[in-house]
This record gives sequence, C-alpha cells and structure tokens, in this order.
Amino acid sequence: MPIELSTADADFAGRFADFVDAGRETATDVSAVVAGIVADVRARGDAAVVDLTRRFDRMEVTAQTLRFTGAEIAAAKDRIEPDLHAALELAADRIRAFHAGQLPADHDAVDAQGIRAGWRWSAIDDVGIYVPGGLASYPSTVLMNAIPAKVAGVRRLVMTTPTPGGTVNPLVLYAAHLAGVDEIYRVGGAQAIAALTFGTGTIAPVDKITGPGNAYVAEAKRQLYGRVGIDMVAGPSEILVVADSAANPDWLAADLLSQAEHDRVAQAILMTDDTDLARRTAQAVDATLDALGADVARESWARFGAIITVRSLDEAPPLIDALAPEHLALSIADPQAMFARIRHAGSVFMGYRTPEAIGDYIGGPNHTLPTGRRARFSSGLSVADFMKRTTFLDCSAEGLAAVGPAAARLAEAEGLPAHALSVTRRLG
Repeated sequence: MPIELSTADADFAGRFADFVDAGRETATDVSAVVAGIVADVRARGDAAVVDLTRRFDRMEVTAQTLRFTGAEIAAAKDRIEPDLHAALELAADRIRAFHAGQLPADHDAVDAQGIRAGWRWSAIDDVGIYVPGGLASYPSTVLMNAIPAKVAGVRRLVMTTPTPGGTVNPLVLYAAHLAGVDEIYRVGGAQAIAALTFGTGTIAPVDKITGPGNAYVAEAKRQLYGRVGIDMVAGPSEILVVADSAANPDWLAADLLSQAEHDRVAQAILMTDDTDLARRTAQAVDATLDALGADVARESWARFGAIITVRSLDEAPPLIDALAPEHLALSIADPQAMFARIRHAGSVFMGYRTPEAIGDYIGGPNHTLPTGRRARFSSGLSVADFMKRTTFLDCSAEGLAAVGPAAARLAEAEGLPAHALSVTRRLG
C-alpha cells in the first residue's frame, strides 16, 4: 500500500523528511562491465561494435550494415497507420515551434569605461542521441531530443538505437525523419555511447550525447562525461499531483498511474487538502489498476506511492519544493497562484484539464526532465543544451587605462607577476 502522511500528525516533519530522502534508484553495479565495453570499442572500433551487437542484440551485422539506409527509413512510413502519421507530424510541429522560442540572444555592449563586452551563442557541431530500441521504443523520445538540436543549428545529428533480434519500431524511424536526424545506426547499450564518443571508423565521433537508456547506457555516459558532453544521468520517473476538492478522482488516478507504469521504481504522489478526495482517488487507483492489469504500475504504487494530506493547500508549496518533482500536476481551481509560489519542479501542468501525458507527446515543452530531486539545480532539455556561449572582450586604450591598474594590482596580490606585466606593458 502507498504510504500515507498528514501535516496534522505530530510526527509529520520527521516522516516527511525520511520520505524525501528515501532513494529509489537501483543499486546495480555495472561500472566494471561498462568500462570493459568502452575500452573494447575504443581499441577495436567497428569490430567491437559488430561483436557486441551480435552478443547483446542477437543479430548479425557488419560495419557496412550498421547504418540504416535511406530506403529503410523511407519504408518505415508505409508501415505506419495514417492517423499516426498525422499525430507525429502535429507533435513535431508543436515541439519545433515551442523550442524555436528558446533560442538565446547574443549580447554586445560598450560600458562607461569604453570596454566592449558580450557573448555569442553557437551550436554544437556534432550531437548523438540515444533512443532505447525494440518495439517498446518511443518515437516521442526521438522528437524531444532531435528537434531542439536541429532548432539550435546542430550541423550533424546522429541517432543510435538497438534493434534486438532485428526488431525496429517504424515510428522511431519516421520520427527521426521528421526531426531531421542525419544518420541512424542500429547500435545500442554502452557500446553505442562509446562509439559516439570515440568513433569507430563507420561512426564518426560526436561532441555531446543526449537521450535515456538502461543502467549500462547511463553508466557509460557517466564514465565518458568530460570526453564528451551529456545531457543528464536520469533516474526513475516521478509525478506529484496536487488536487483540491473539485478534482476528479478518476482523472487523478490515471494521472498517477501514467508515471507509475513507466518503471517498478517510479513514484506517484497525491497531495490534497480533502481527505474524502484522497480516499476516493485511492479507490480509483485500485479500480484502474484492475482494469489495466498493469503489474508494473501496481508494484510502483504499492512500493513507492504516497498520499499526503495537508490541512490547507497553503502548506503545499514548501513541501513541493522539498520534493522537487520531475512532473508536477496542479489539479486545482487556481493553479497560477500556486505556481507563482513554487521554485523547484521539472515541468508543471496547470489545471484540471492538463494531463501530464499531453506534455509527454504533443504539448511542446520538452519531456526530458530532471528526476530524483535534481530539479532543485537543473532544468529539462532545451535548445540551450545544444549550444554553447562564447564571451568576448575588446578594450579601447581608454578602457584599459581605466581598469588596467586594478587588474595588475590584483594579479600581484595573487602572486602572478606575468599576469600583471601583460597589463602594465600595455599601459605605457
């Protein structure tokens, strides 16, 4: 059964603190295995990737057949029902439009001392995106990673996706086509991350890798960070639903289970000021689980689910900030007023008629979000993740004369005489 907490209980503070600190991420230690795979790919390139693909994905490939052909990608569209064509195209259009609004502006200004300073944004040259494979792979993952990269101006976008037993989801290939992916390879696991990092002969290396994956993929990204950029190392999904007495229990149940069904260690939390709504929502969750036959969601709800009752919704914002949820659904009459008081959440879904699932697919904002309370210090994937900022400085003679002596004095105080000399020799 999910844990039940109430701010009216004397021991709430301690129990809530324990709940916040409780870990859910799996403790599987795959670091040694991943290190071996990474070393093998770095040393043997294509040969290692071919061998590892045969071993882990149970399929025969050669260096020449690692890449999907244009004909294979084009054929994927013919395997998709027309209504799914339209749905993917609508999603791509909305995601592209939203992220176009995120493009950052350059800055160039001259200050009172006559010194010109600013910054210029430019796209990363080469980016790789990882998409989990098989029939259970998600085209939404492709759109959410590839479209912001292309909006940013990435010149070469590479996708790797495993095809276990030769199985590939045509929706994933069509989504990659819609998003403008330049190259697609049937490679998965830690070997894909290593191939994107070091290059293999067939696969040229990239500068940054984004996209979700299993424990091996996450560990490979962790080990190779620094040699290559990464987006984040994500943990299990989570949702916090805040509801008032007017919320619909059946809708709330579906919202909670929409994240619980992702993973046995996902987490769904209901927070409300109405004890009757809490009871009816718990009943609705049980009924919905029975109707769906969802074993993964059932285990997630039983092990990690929670119902938090507050005396007033005014108590909710600090509790929300402490949890810093990946997804926050505000199923309340005035979501904007509460949103204004919240500092830490990956993405917020406002009002009774905004299910989190709309954000997963077609709303526009990115669904790649910080988990495990990381929303306290990080943000969801955006166009800026595929760009970098270069600052610049241009001193006039007057500007250097105005600030140079102070710079030289600070350099001397730090015991760096050459720093000081590089300034004073220009002062005349």
